[in-house]
Amino acid sequence: MAIEGAEIIKASAFLGAGICMGLGAIGPGVGEGYAAGRACEAIGKNPKEAGLLTRTMLVGQAVTESTGIYSLVISLLLLFVV
Repeated sequence: MAIEGAEIIKASAFLGAGICMGLGAIGPGVGEGYAAGRACEAIGKNPKEAGLLTRTMLVGQAVTESTGIYSLVISLLLLFVV
């Protein structure tokens, strides 16, 4: 039972998709946690600006999450197109 070229390519695509999603989720997770923590500190220091700080934090988190979504798209392409 020999492993042929098509099976190696499919196995490599599965491995690549897993690595892509694994590494692609680390950045947004750390970035969003850091942003939320800093926003909580800022709200604690200046509670009057809570609305503005929360809005700004959420916009920043949405931008940060886009890298995770790009990783998901690449992983799905590897799984279903390759």
